[in-house]
Amino acid sequence: MKGDSDQMYDITIDLYRNWIDTVKEVFRGSGHPIPGDVSDTEVAILYFRQTAQSDEEAAAQQQANEERLRGMQQAITDHFESVILPDIRKRTRYEGNRFCFQWVYNNGEHIIEEYSSYRIPV
Repeated sequence: MKGDSDQMYDITIDLYRNWIDTVKEVFRGSGHPIPGDVSDTEVAILYFRQTAQSDEEAAAQQQANEERLRGMQQAITDHFESVILPDIRKRTRYEGNRFCFQWVYNNGEHIIEEYSSYRIPV
């Protein structure tokens, strides 16, 4: 991503991938690992089947969650230079140009930026 002052930023972000990887880890930790050839959509549906009343409800929850995470990612990307970057600089004093945003669950959902330790509660 190129900044207004011709500054280049190295930004890594894939919130849905982070969520899928977390779900796989939860299943692995519970003694029920998900096979490696299962698609991301199937992983999410398996997760939502834990509480859904039907396969259709699980599929709807999967779709809504993917849209939600992709929307958050788009918002971060769209507002990076105007809102996120100035806030990171102000709150953390991080001056680097590499940013790695990740979805995490730790006493609730958060998006963290790895290099600055910036945290956005979801």
